[in-house]
Amino acid sequence: MYPSATVALAAVLAAGGATYGAVQSEVSTSLRTCTLDDLYLSMGTKEGAAGSVYWPIHITNTSTSGCALRGYPGVSVLNAAHQQIGSAATRTSRPYGTVGVAPGKTVTAVVRTTNGPVGGPCRPTGTYLRVYPPASYKAELIPAPMRVCSNVFEVGPVTTQTAS
Repeated sequence: MYPSATVALAAVLAAGGATYGAVQSEVSTSLRTCTLDDLYLSMGTKEGAAGSVYWPIHITNTSTSGCALRGYPGVSVLNAAHQQIGSAATRTSRPYGTVGVAPGKTVTAVVRTTNGPVGGPCRPTGTYLRVYPPASYKAELIPAPMRVCSNVFEVGPVTTQTAS
């Protein structure tokens, strides 16, 4: 993403959950809830804006049928020994809806921390993010060198935004 897109993404995140690049809407409740077995989780491109670091978690439906996600993933940082470093991410207060995910399509949830120690120290850099998709009790480990600073670690809801 280019700097102008970073500013646009930060503005979207600050605006309270509107989507970037796609329209998010309520979907039919007839779609089943996505399970971890339906999904491939990966990290997008880390971006910085206004003293924060934003890192999108991409959630791709690898099944042959559509499914739905609603709400926030659970996210925590782990070291190489799979031990959690600090507290799990808190949820933003952004509104959310049910997001339909067609086969082969990707949705996103964005994690945020500060860009360095602003008002507090940084935790050790982790090796993985442990991510629980919304409504799941099973998690996936994603290789991700994440460093949480200033005790700011939050995650937004799953949206159809198209951050890189």
